[in-house]
Amino acid sequence: MACRSGGLGVIDSTSHIRVARPSRDLAAAERFYTDGLGLEVLWRTTERTPGEHDLLMVGPPGGSWHFELTHDPECPLEPTPTVDDLFVVYLGTAVDEALITRLVAAGGTRVPAHNPYWDEHSATITDPDGYRLVLCTRTWG
Repeated sequence: MACRSGGLGVIDSTSHIRVARPSRDLAAAERFYTDGLGLEVLWRTTERTPGEHDLLMVGPPGGSWHFELTHDPECPLEPTPTVDDLFVVYLGTAVDEALITRLVAAGGTRVPAHNPYWDEHSATITDPDGYRLVLCTRTWG
């Protein structure tokens, strides 16, 4: 298979990106990402439909990305995060301890990073499903 280069990709800065993950408990995930991180609920299923997943979509209003968190009560998937499954947010400033306190109060756990780089420049908090949120003091680009 040949590699493509030279700007021939279909993804650009205007493409909307969705990251989907399974969740054990959508209510706990919602508390973490809304009450803790400050994202908004963009959409959710409001009634149980047999054979379909329960969904929760969170993100910044008007943003070009969002998380889709899924749960299938009929055939639940166990989230299987690793220490390198990271959601990195580049803050460009020091991490506010009040934000970390809010994230922990909303169900997160502060943990050491697997990669020492992140401990030097960031704070790492696991969400209720064990996925890692990295709040980085640096900027990107």
